[in-house]
Amino acid sequence: MTSDAPTRAYRRLSVEERRSQLLDAALELFAHHAPEDVSLDDVAEAAGVSRPLVYRYFPGGKQQLYEAALRTAAEELEHCFDEPAEGPLTRRLARALDRYLDFVDTHDTGFSALLQGGSVVETSRATAIVDGVRRAAADHILRHLAVAEPGLRLRMTVRMWITSVEAASLIWLDEGKRPDIGELRDWLVEQFVACLTATAGRDPQTAAVVRQALTVETSDGAVGSLARRVLPVVGDAGHLL
Repeated sequence: MTSDAPTRAYRRLSVEERRSQLLDAALELFAHHAPEDVSLDDVAEAAGVSRPLVYRYFPGGKQQLYEAALRTAAEELEHCFDEPAEGPLTRRLARALDRYLDFVDTHDTGFSALLQGGSVVETSRATAIVDGVRRAAADHILRHLAVAEPGLRLRMTVRMWITSVEAASLIWLDEGKRPDIGELRDWLVEQFVACLTATAGRDPQTAAVVRQALTVETSDGAVGSLARRVLPVVGDAGHLL
């Protein structure tokens, strides 16, 4: 701990300000280290306070601090998909993914630990927090699809895509953040279009959603670009029809 830590520890901060200070320090550490590699001493030093002060705000110790930090990160992730329902669906998704992938890029190791778990995070509460992010993302996307009562296949398609976004994010980190983050975003948007289209072939509700979404897409947008690249690939498969 640095020599000026005691002085900084007793600044006149409100309870909420002090708690936020500790959470910010913890989130910064969890962003670059797996949770099991972060100690309360590390958090205290990063915040410039004493270890007993950390315990005063988080008497449950490291687990309580981690779950509180996880909730803070979860709230930020949930807001990633909170996008105004204006313009083509693919553009809305692209903007949401820009925020999501920026979070992944910024928090790096912490994001991996959040989704993959570890000795400190394997609790029902931590799992519930992560699942809450997934449910919130699904709810946002279903609202963008403007379906009051989404059926089983449409719900499954959206949830499967969210899972694929998480998996792709983890693989992207493992691959040294390749490809370029913009390319990854566009690829994930195209994956969503492909998933919806595949489901539309089996589900009338999803087919109606796809038809409605296509009416506001443009030739220079994600769907137009995808069509121009995919049609030549499948163009010689007329014998399958």
